[in-house]
Amino acid sequence: MKSVVIDSHSYNWEDDTPLKRPSSRTIVYEMHVRGFTRHPSSGVSQEKQGTYAGMIEKIPYLRQLGITAVELLPVFQFDAQDCPPGLVNYWGYAPSSFFSPHQAYSSQRHGTGVVGEFRDMVKALHRAGIEVILDVVFNHTTEGNHSGPTLSFRGVDNSTYYILEQDRSRYANYTGTGNTLNANHPVVRRMIVDSLRYWVEEMHVDGFRFDLASILTRDSSGCPLANPPVLWDIESEPSLAGTKLMAEAWDAAGLYQVGSFVGDSWREWNMRE
Repeated sequence: MKSVVIDSHSYNWEDDTPLKRPSSRTIVYEMHVRGFTRHPSSGVSQEKQGTYAGMIEKIPYLRQLGITAVELLPVFQFDAQDCPPGLVNYWGYAPSSFFSPHQAYSSQRHGTGVVGEFRDMVKALHRAGIEVILDVVFNHTTEGNHSGPTLSFRGVDNSTYYILEQDRSRYANYTGTGNTLNANHPVVRRMIVDSLRYWVEEMHVDGFRFDLASILTRDSSGCPLANPPVLWDIESEPSLAGTKLMAEAWDAAGLYQVGSFVGDSWREWNMRE
């Protein structure tokens, strides 16, 4: 894996700002960035099919639908190989970086082009009166279980970033993916809030839908907390004031908190898995 450092202040946002439309007036359209424009029947120009730039070409269609917000399935950089042999990870629920838009969804092939293209998409959607909400995965990473790849967090500080079983050799698996992020550790809490702040301040997104959000209520031993620090950190962060926060208020280990999710600013998905 390779990384680049960019100057996040060099982009010209012109007069763009988050739209801050009231939730009561919000109609959300959930979509997959690649799937929405990948097929030729989308009508998107060939070189932009399956990309953030392709989304811009479909804005007239989105406006015809009457929606007020798009909720993008995971766009954090993820591992396309995190899947059974012979398949491809299509959905993106395997983040490897919480600060980078997924490179493969960009029509730009140079290292920094993806950031500018994502911003172009957000700016164009805002001009059309459409908010941008991200489906974010802060419950696990692409490093898998004890036999998974060591890409970043595991090699940096395994016991800080992940919830471990009592023998410390295996990962608690409240996500169904092999590992569980230790979201209420002070270091991980700060990383999560820094990530959200980055996407709001530097990428101008309007909100977040938190995948398996109930995991964010668990402590380092996996027990649910009455007042999870990370959730209050998110809710009290000034830069996130007015940002839409939506919780998928359950996890893969049976925790179900619809109607009782902690906090005052959260909206909840109301289905049962």
